[in-house]
Formats: sequence, structure tokens, C-alpha cells
Amino acid sequence: MGIAPQGTPPEADREWMRRALSLADRAAADGEVPVGALVVREGGVLGQGWNRPVASNDPTAHAEILALREAAETIGNYRLAGCTLYVTLEPCPMCAGAMLHSRLDRVVFAAYDPRTGAAGSVFDILQSPHNLHRVQVRGGVLGEIAGERLRTFFRARRG
Repeated sequence: MGIAPQGTPPEADREWMRRALSLADRAAADGEVPVGALVVREGGVLGQGWNRPVASNDPTAHAEILALREAAETIGNYRLAGCTLYVTLEPCPMCAGAMLHSRLDRVVFAAYDPRTGAAGSVFDILQSPHNLHRVQVRGGVLGEIAGERLRTFFRARRG
């Protein structure tokens, strides 16, 4: 998938992803699919979220949507130019659409989603030439760790 643009060292992406993984752990503790996300600009967190659709009875309460909402509220603007969203699972089509509308600069995700991934696995919504805005994508950052947490979560639910 994409590469980190100049000025964004891979280690910084890994450090932010570790923080997103801790948010995913909060979702898992609540019985939700373990996905965490945070929006970062200029070295600071503007918004964060973890999956909460079951607890909130809200099908849109994905980690990314919650992080985008909090970031927009923090800066008082729905346009999040200059921001990077870190998320532990490749975004779905709904979340990718919200990312486009928010005008994020980058999305960095951990585990690929071969069923509904919208950042290149199944769909390539964020990089589609039909969009007015394109979001830079970097996938696979700490992907093995995030993938194992997801597999563990689903094994426990089935078992």
C-alpha cells in the first residue's frame, strides 16, 4: 500500500498506531469489535474513538467516525486538513466516505480487511480518480498485532 510522505517517519506512525491499539483494547473490553482510531495533527491528538455500535445502538459508531467527530468538534470545523487518522483496521466504505468529506491528508491503518476494506483491499475509495479529494494511504502498520487481536476476539465469540 502507500508509503509515508516525507516528514512522517515510519516510527512515528508506529507510535501513533500503538495508541490506536490501546483504544481497540477498550472496545474489546466493552464486547465490541476491537477497533480504535485517533486523529492527529502537528503531533497532537484532536480526536479519538473506539468501536461502539452495540453499546450505542448506532450502526455508524465505528471508531473512525467517532474520532472524526471529536476532532471536528475540537477544532470547530468539519474539514480536517493537515490531519492523519490512525486506525487499527482498514476502513469500511462508510468510514472511507467520511474521511473523504473531512478532507483528511492521510489514513494509516494496521490490519487489512479482505472482506470490506475500502482503502485498497476490496474497494479503493480513498484513492479513486473520481473523487475531488484523495487521501494518502499507508496500510499494514503493526498489522500483525492488530490482526491477532481481531482473530482472538472472534475466536472467543465463536467458541
